[in-house]
Amino acid sequence: MPRSVNSVASRKRRKKIMKMAKGYWGARSKVYTVAKNAVEKGLQYAYTGRKLKKRAFRRLWIARINAGARQNGTTYSRLIHNLAQKEVGLNRKVLADLAMNHPETFKSVVDSVSKN
Repeated sequence: MPRSVNSVASRKRRKKIMKMAKGYWGARSKVYTVAKNAVEKGLQYAYTGRKLKKRAFRRLWIARINAGARQNGTTYSRLIHNLAQKEVGLNRKVLADLAMNHPETFKSVVDSVSKN
């Protein structure tokens, strides 16, 4: 009995990789084996990039909160410490948005947690 190969599934698998490699330079978009390696590496970079993006945004938010806090006479670390003590449930993303786009509201948050 002859060996059975599922050419439909094989072709589908290869076409999927080739479609993902569209726009790559040279053999990376033309030759399956080269394209497969390029796509795998690209997916690794994409995975890592999603993690790095979270870090970058957190750093940006902290810088914006610190700038807003210093305009209101305190520092980032003191502000975060006071927010934690008063159990204010605002995260850094929201605080950064307030500091940038709504400085009056941010000032009132700073004043409310700074009072002893």
